Amino acid sequence: MSTLPLIELKGVTKTYGQGATALQALKGVDLTIEAGDFVAIMGPSGSGKSTAMNTLGCLDTPTSGEYVFNGVHVETLSRDQRALLRRRYLGFVFQGFNLLARTSAQENVELPLLYRGEPTKMRHAAAQKALASVGLSGWEHHTPAELSGGQQQRVAIARAIVTEPAVLLADEPTGNLDTQRSREIMELLWGLNVDHGITVLMVTHEADMAAYAKRIVHFVDGVVDSDTRNPHPAGLKAPVLPTPLSAELS
Repeated sequence: MSTLPLIELKGVTKTYGQGATALQALKGVDLTIEAGDFVAIMGPSGSGKSTAMNTLGCLDTPTSGEYVFNGVHVETLSRDQRALLRRRYLGFVFQGFNLLARTSAQENVELPLLYRGEPTKMRHAAAQKALASVGLSGWEHHTPAELSGGQQQRVAIARAIVTEPAVLLADEPTGNLDTQRSREIMELLWGLNVDHGITVLMVTHEADMAAYAKRIVHFVDGVVDSDTRNPHPAGLKAPVLPTPLSAELS
């Protein structure tokens, strides 16, 4: 059994532009992620967290440094090879759901399998299984307009996991949801991590959502400022988090 980490960033930098207008978004990031981890990535606007997520998701490439995924140096791959890695190993969930408006939930979930050329029967069965796993059995033929925000995000998660990815990358997955729906989505992500072994990497600015993660990584000014284990993830009991005293007094 391999003891190598699933993901390693080693001295990763990312610079946009050239000369006087160059912007260095990442300034030498070192980060190790083990298979089965649940990591919340946090930081202020401009801290580099979104650039790091894009790099981890093979949507962007480092200017320098190494990105090793399951032993493969991603920074050496061609565009087509990175696309293949995304299709085979990564699932994506976005704040805006990104569902096709006139397409049913099942058809939305089937899209990644369609791109992979899977046969119709297999696509239907896999999509139904994925929708069932997010609690949407019976909603297969509803369009996004017929679903609540929370249900739409569940469809988006089903679409992300229908290919059985090793890693789920979630970018502000609760940003457009109210508190109750947000907690339902976080409990769902927790279950996918704990019960199905999917490694979850989540960008969030909400501390109560990050509380579900097993580990919290803070970015500041293009580097990892802190990397701490969360000894009591909220997903263990999915509690209602108390309101801070300062908020009660404000």
